[in-house]
Amino acid sequence: MNTTPREAVAILTAGPRLIEGTDERFTGYGVMGLPYAIGHYLALRDFLATSIGPAYRSIWHRAPDGRWEIFTTVAPELSCPRYFGSQAPGEQVPAIDVHWSDDWTVEVTMGRRLSWRLALASTPATRMMTSMGGALPDAAWNSDVVLGSMGPMASAFLGTGRTRLHGATPNGPLYKAAPQQVWRVVEGQAHLDGEDLGDVGPLAEQGHLGDFWLPQRGIFYAGRASFSPVLASATAV
Repeated sequence: MNTTPREAVAILTAGPRLIEGTDERFTGYGVMGLPYAIGHYLALRDFLATSIGPAYRSIWHRAPDGRWEIFTTVAPELSCPRYFGSQAPGEQVPAIDVHWSDDWTVEVTMGRRLSWRLALASTPATRMMTSMGGALPDAAWNSDVVLGSMGPMASAFLGTGRTRLHGATPNGPLYKAAPQQVWRVVEGQAHLDGEDLGDVGPLAEQGHLGDFWLPQRGIFYAGRASFSPVLASATAV
């Protein structure tokens, strides 16, 4: 029987594990990205354990004019803007809440600013990618060769556009992404700062931050990420 996204998140939350290493490591789940036809873009990161600080949640938003911002529940220098802040400035917010209505429906809120309801689904493609991900040992997920081959494979099977699971972030550190379990986002009604973001649909031109390309179809994932160490003087807020 396939694990539902809510079950996968519950298992991960009960015992988040950081792999051994000297890089900066994160374990969690989220929405890798969800594009909206009029040009908005949203992503969610809920990192349940990190090697550099406390657990945190973040919301990434791209406006139709191409401007990115990252809302984070901890200091930006200890969260996603640490790596992406030169192109997506960070703003610390009091809370980002995640609530599951059922095994396949999740609601994300950020005070009164964001209301985001997501419907998820399992497909033959996501089940195949999840099966492959679960079969790979930790060493494979840390291999540039393996990640380099899995990116185009994920792109082809999931229809997400260009995909790179390793490369350079805008701030300079190198990243490795390991989405070990994936599901499709089939609906994603959202209101941000009083604006209805409209219908889900691919951007006219696929967005990216450094070498990290944002998927052109909505993907929910559970897994981990790692980054080469950041020098204190190079941390962008």
